Amino acid sequence: MYSQDFRYFWELRIDVKQVVINCVMCKVSNLSRLLSLAALGGTVLLQSCGLFGGGGAASDNGQLVGVAGREGWVQDVPYGMVSIPAGTFHMGQADEDIAASQINMNRQVTVSGFFMDDTEISNNEYRQFMNAILQDSLSVLGEPFVMGQLYPDTTVWTRDFAHHMGDPMMEYYYWHPAFDNYPVVGVDWDAAQFFCEWRTDHLNAYRSSVGLFDQPKFRLPSEAEWEYAARGGRDLVKYPWGNPYVRNARGCLIANFKPGRGNYFDDGHAYTAPVDVYFPNDWGLMNMAGNVSEWTQDAFDPSATVKAWDLNPLLDNENEPRKVVRGGSWKDIAYYLETGTRTFEYKDTSRAYIGFRCAMTYLGRSSGNEF
Repeated sequence: MYSQDFRYFWELRIDVKQVVINCVMCKVSNLSRLLSLAALGGTVLLQSCGLFGGGGAASDNGQLVGVAGREGWVQDVPYGMVSIPAGTFHMGQADEDIAASQINMNRQVTVSGFFMDDTEISNNEYRQFMNAILQDSLSVLGEPFVMGQLYPDTTVWTRDFAHHMGDPMMEYYYWHPAFDNYPVVGVDWDAAQFFCEWRTDHLNAYRSSVGLFDQPKFRLPSEAEWEYAARGGRDLVKYPWGNPYVRNARGCLIANFKPGRGNYFDDGHAYTAPVDVYFPNDWGLMNMAGNVSEWTQDAFDPSATVKAWDLNPLLDNENEPRKVVRGGSWKDIAYYLETGTRTFEYKDTSRAYIGFRCAMTYLGRSSGNEF
């Protein structure tokens, strides 16, 4: 009655201890050969065209051994990143709340292990991304989007500051080799997200070509990850270098910021500094205070302390246009360099003092040797 080449859906419902069996797309020659079923004492015996996988294969001797060919996963540390071990710390202000903002009360938080760029994304690194987009994706994304949304807005050097001779920075900062190792600015939160997606695809395309498993996605760090990493394993420290002072024993400034009214050059740099010019913190991260402020993944909420969970907290509200910015910049006073100071910027706004760095989730429980 039924030919061998006839494929069909068959559903059989048997009200024996509420057993429901679905056999999909079976190839049979006769309906009488479809199923041999016996119900004995509530036990259902099934014989069909491979229902539930059929008999045991020679490779597994009928045992539950898992799927072969998935062994050997090792998560490599991506180039330019450092490992941040999982841990628990006291998140929040580390000194007096001078602005009386009351938006970062202390609480204990746990953060899983992850990787983080040891420096801010530089102009030359961002240029690699832009060149790839212009070469491969311009026709798909469209020139207005690429040049208007992804290309760094160099006009920030004149737009952000009134009565300021920013033309030389506007003209040279992004494209001239003199600034290749300086942090990219003029990039909004959305462009930073797009960069992370491209970087993920760029890495995993190579890994796939050589037979390796994909790495997790690059992304912006959460606010909790950023603060945890900035402290470098030192709980409740005011600055990433671990002490409450902004100068070392020789009187030299330890970061690129504005130490006094009208004073931008005491640290040796009137504007930004190279991404690797100052000493790293105890986890090998550079410029976690000063140089440029950095985008994080979190939406800004003044009451985040009581809303976000205390394990890997993240406020990922797509309807909130304000995004958390951390770390302070070359134009900020020392208060904004503190590990516990929270600020924000609108996600579609680019500035001459905001950049970013990427993070990547570490998969699995760490043995400690990776870190």
